[in-house]
Amino acid sequence: MFVVERFLSNIVRNHGTHPVSTDGCTWYPMACRFFGLDHHLHSSFEKSINERTMQYIKDRTESFDDYFPCRKKNYYLKNVKQWSSCLYVFQS
Repeated sequence: MFVVERFLSNIVRNHGTHPVSTDGCTWYPMACRFFGLDHHLHSSFEKSINERTMQYIKDRTESFDDYFPCRKKNYYLKNVKQWSSCLYVFQS
């Protein structure tokens, strides 16, 4: 419970209060009530869509790294962020 409260407090401090959607673990609703956040449980369908979307993003990121490997230490995440922002521009 402490980890969830700490995580949510950092999110609220940095981004303000927003609705929270989770998978149904017991500690999320309690932590959301503590911070006064709206809490929503995902249905099985929503969980499935989220999992497939995240797996798709991970697969594409891995493919990107295969074709454009970054040899600099601790630079990989910055490289992926730049690549993903370029994709967003091309899709718009």
